[in-house]
Formats: sequence, structure tokens, C-alpha cells
Amino acid sequence: MDLKQIKQIIELIKRSELTEFEFEEEGFKIKVKRGAGGQPVIMTPAALSANPFPVVSTPAQTATPVQTAVPGTTAQADDTGFAYVKSPMVGTFYKSASPETPAFVNVSSKVEEKTVVCIIEAMKIMNEIQAETKGTVVEVLVENGQPVEYGQRLFKVKLG
Repeated sequence: MDLKQIKQIIELIKRSELTEFEFEEEGFKIKVKRGAGGQPVIMTPAALSANPFPVVSTPAQTATPVQTAVPGTTAQADDTGFAYVKSPMVGTFYKSASPETPAFVNVSSKVEEKTVVCIIEAMKIMNEIQAETKGTVVEVLVENGQPVEYGQRLFKVKLG
């Protein structure tokens, strides 16, 4: 599937009542799902990709983030009773979806495995990062707009 076909699918979703579209062919899988605000978002799972990170695309005119947590790579228990949410990729850290919206989480926020904690922008693609652990955020370890590295600690979470 090429970029032109993906754009056509996005336009179809925008013009229709569809909320979700999924396509799979020879090891390639794409899922388009209407996000918050009604804009389509596209996800391709990492399990079907040779790339260790999910390939995620959003239309350039939207700032709708996409859920792309890489299983088993972000939350790492390093201290007894604590876990660290680590960056699954190189990019720029953002604490909220846009400057006008509140942060996904703050110190003392309760998180679950699927709780979105931040966005990492990589190559103009907004990737929502999930906590992948259950507990309470005790420290935010990076500043908004700061570049982050693969495996860098983003949040310290007290387990429980």
C-alpha cells in the first residue's frame, strides 16, 4: 500500500460515518480509527513491521496524536516499589496534545497500563506514549519540548 492509497482511505473516513477501518495484506496491516475530535488517525502495529517502532501516520493538517506504545519497552522497574516510564524512541517530549490543553499527567496523577502520559514527536509524527504500569506519578523527569533519547526516563511512578 502506498502513501496515495493511505491518503485516499483518510479522505474516505473523513467523508463517511465510518469510525474504524482495518486492512491487512501480506504482513502489512493498517488500522484507521476516528480519534478524539473526529479526525482519522492511522496505526500500524510494530509486530507486523520490520521496524522496532510502530509506523504511525496522521494527516499533516491535524495534530491528533496516535497511540503507539511499544509493548514492554516504556515502563521499567528499576527501584523497589517504583517504575520508570522510558521513551521507546528518539524524539521531542510533549506533556500535552497541544499548548492549549492540560498535561496528560502531573505529579500525583494515577496511571493505569493504557494511560497516555505524554507525546513523543518523531519525524513530524505525534506518538502517544502509554504508562504500561499501574501506580502514581511521583516525578516528571523531562521538560516540555525537550529532546529525548531511546530508553531515557520520562516519569517515575510509584507502583500500586
